[in-house]
Amino acid sequence: MGKTISCSVLLGLVSCFCLQFGTALDTITPSKSIKDPEFIISQNGIFRLGFFSLANSSNRYVGILYHQISVQTVVWVANRNRPLKDSSGILNISDDGNLVVLNGKTEILWSSNVTNTAPNATTAQLSDLGNLVLSNGDDAGSSLWESFQHPCNVFLQTMKIGVDIKTGRKVELKSWKSIDDPSDGNFSLGFEHFNIPELVIRKDNQLYFRTGPWNGNIFIGIVYMYTVNFDGFDVVADNPQQPYYITYEYSNDFRLIYYELDSQGKFIERRWDADKGNWINRYPSHESDCDVYGICGAFGICDSSKRPICSCLKGFKPRNAEEWSRGNWSSGCFRNTPLQCQRDNNNGSGAGQGDDEFLEMQMMKVPTFPYRSLIVNGDCKDECMKNCSCVAYAYDDGIGCILWSGDLVDVKKLSSLGVDLYIRLPSSELDKGKSRKVIVITTAIAGIVVITISALFLWCRMAKHKGRNKKQKEVKHQICSENIGENSIGVKLQQLPIFNFEELATATNNFNHAEKLGQGGFGPVYKGTLDDGKEIAVKRLSKASVQGLEEFMNEMAVISKLQHRNLVRLFGCCVEGEEKMLVYEYMPNKSLDAFLFGMEIVEGMRYLWHSR
Repeated sequence: MGKTISCSVLLGLVSCFCLQFGTALDTITPSKSIKDPEFIISQNGIFRLGFFSLANSSNRYVGILYHQISVQTVVWVANRNRPLKDSSGILNISDDGNLVVLNGKTEILWSSNVTNTAPNATTAQLSDLGNLVLSNGDDAGSSLWESFQHPCNVFLQTMKIGVDIKTGRKVELKSWKSIDDPSDGNFSLGFEHFNIPELVIRKDNQLYFRTGPWNGNIFIGIVYMYTVNFDGFDVVADNPQQPYYITYEYSNDFRLIYYELDSQGKFIERRWDADKGNWINRYPSHESDCDVYGICGAFGICDSSKRPICSCLKGFKPRNAEEWSRGNWSSGCFRNTPLQCQRDNNNGSGAGQGDDEFLEMQMMKVPTFPYRSLIVNGDCKDECMKNCSCVAYAYDDGIGCILWSGDLVDVKKLSSLGVDLYIRLPSSELDKGKSRKVIVITTAIAGIVVITISALFLWCRMAKHKGRNKKQKEVKHQICSENIGENSIGVKLQQLPIFNFEELATATNNFNHAEKLGQGGFGPVYKGTLDDGKEIAVKRLSKASVQGLEEFMNEMAVISKLQHRNLVRLFGCCVEGEEKMLVYEYMPNKSLDAFLFGMEIVEGMRYLWHSR
């Protein structure tokens, strides 16, 4: 935020100051003022009070800065809204006992603005904590004014941010307008009680960010507070009628650490890294758009891991669907169905508690404006259910039961940890979810069953087909090897295709009598047509036939030898169980013998044979 100050310049300034004031380096008195560029230094040299300018600006300011580091770091500015235009500035204690900043015309640009009964005894001392204290020795040593009670944009150790209920005075941080302009910016940080205390950031006096309630150890809406050690922080808010505030203090080893509200509205920790020679920013209040207060409106929920980041809580729908479609979620959501207890109250039938239920939402930043239940070790659910205006509840070990009525605003899904939030809904809304869940589960199970059955059927079919092919190969091998002596015959048989029974049954219309061509000693012969349209004649060995496997193979061997274009051809065979079939070429014009001898010769030969 600043510039490096040369060590030689510092030494020169300190030397000049020592010559004028001796050893009283940390105090201003009515007789000892400082002029630009002089300054005073706290007792152990941690802070200094003096004049400075910022980068890209010729304006001069009076403020408190870290003294022992090379980077100019301003923690408080007196005349932040009325800068000096030249180096004629003076910081002194006025005749009325106030600490004032004067320009060259002796015009007051800034004043502590207190009533002082002993102005001549007034001193302004800078402590090693960075606190400038104005006192006059009266009032049992209490201070008249402190810079810690009028902070700018920096939260230093032992400073108290809070509210004095009796006086109504608030101690808040106020951001700079920009990194080069310390005048009042748009953001402020304060400590609000909200029934349960929270730190909040406001933009133009409107809520901009909140930490979630304090549970005695952490702010439960900040994820990193669950894992990072913040033992130095302390919140005093036990009695709403007494001042409540937040403060922190570490050991001396951690003196070079502070918190800043920057000009963009982020509250960040700044820790000095001596090795890098610079400040390291850590733990910013804003890490995503979901950290902006109420970005999703009433009954909306923000989840930075989703797109869009805003959606309605279950059981609610957008109040303005058109605005939501354009990414403007500020109008929020409203219920699909009124609570049953509200309907019962409107009908005058009393609260129907049994018809409202609670939806559990895990790892949540809870909504704003909660109220703490008065019950001790009670059931939060029952407590909320008894009151129809109660729309949600949560439980935290440090707080107890937390309840909400009215709109739920600033609900956020955290990446981890957080609190379980329970949203009140009509049971019908939860049943819809259950029904959809049942449908999804049932559909998934049905799909798995269908896939399993289909896979099993396919496997069985493949196994059957594989077994049939194996059997056919075995039969073919057996036929081609048994009782066949000539290698040429074996080769021809091995080249014959094997038909399966189903294929031949289909071709012959299940061996229909109408397809029967005739019958001999071997068995009946049927006409058939294969899937490719080829016509065949199927000779089926009859179970009553005296012929067996030997005659069957002999016929195959003989026909395989007698291959002639004018003779019937053997296409293949079928052997399955007791079924044995030969598949021939179908001869629509009868065989060659009919043309050679004629039917009369055949019949005459048959007569002579029987006459013998």
